[in-house]
Amino acid sequence: MASMRDIKRRKGSIQSTQQITKAMKLVSTVKLQRAKQNAEKSGNYFHCMFETVNSILKKTGNLDHKYLKSGATGKKAVIVITSNRGLAGGYNSNVIKLITKGELADEDLAIYAVGKKGREALQRQYEIKADYSDVIEEPVYADAMVISRDVLEAFSKGEISEIYLAYTAFKNTVVHIPTLLKLLPVAIGGESEIKGEDTDSDDRAPMNFEPEDEEALNLLIPKYITSLIYGGMIEAVASENGARMQAMDSATSNAEEMIENLTLLYNRARQGSITQELTEIIAGANAIS
Repeated sequence: MASMRDIKRRKGSIQSTQQITKAMKLVSTVKLQRAKQNAEKSGNYFHCMFETVNSILKKTGNLDHKYLKSGATGKKAVIVITSNRGLAGGYNSNVIKLITKGELADEDLAIYAVGKKGREALQRQYEIKADYSDVIEEPVYADAMVISRDVLEAFSKGEISEIYLAYTAFKNTVVHIPTLLKLLPVAIGGESEIKGEDTDSDDRAPMNFEPEDEEALNLLIPKYITSLIYGGMIEAVASENGARMQAMDSATSNAEEMIENLTLLYNRARQGSITQELTEIIAGANAIS
């Protein structure tokens, strides 16, 4: 059995850790409220943009446009949104697993990292094409425009043939869904990858563009890509704070349980020490008499 001094020292150490986890939980709770509001405000636009552009392209027929066909290089770009800090449970590892153990695991990938944790985990296996880790602290639409411009430029030059977005979708405070979304070439399908709902419609009216289709798509698709990247970052921030709040709450509860067990163990050791001292005193008194 550990000595009373060792038990007391360990209990003190756990109490200090518990204070830290409590403070981190409170900070994450405050940040979550603001991030949740941002996610809810931008969520409708985020999902509506995805569904609207897919609906438009379903009615365009076979357009010969650079954003609607894969390049010849075969290299795929993935915009990976993680956090700059840990202590968030499985938040970062779940996004990383989408890449390392998902459908793109064996592909030739170029990683556009938004978050240090994703960059550090993936740089051993894949090429880090660009690092935008600073923008995830306080993401704004202008940051998404920069990322969108860079990946679209690489796509237009033929350096990459497909673009994906890996992020954590925010459903509610406790449910966060790791999501891999294909951005380019735009998938002309009937199923929404974001909501998981069938968006097919009986409306088969042809889509007419004014100005010409190429000019319209040159304006529409970059805005579409930027909106999806920005929406992904906003939802990722909310998911990160939700995951960290849960992780710190669990750590605080575990620390409380450990403190209770150590208190019980300390009391038993103290009682045993007192009993031993009494026994020695009585034995000494009997020996004298």
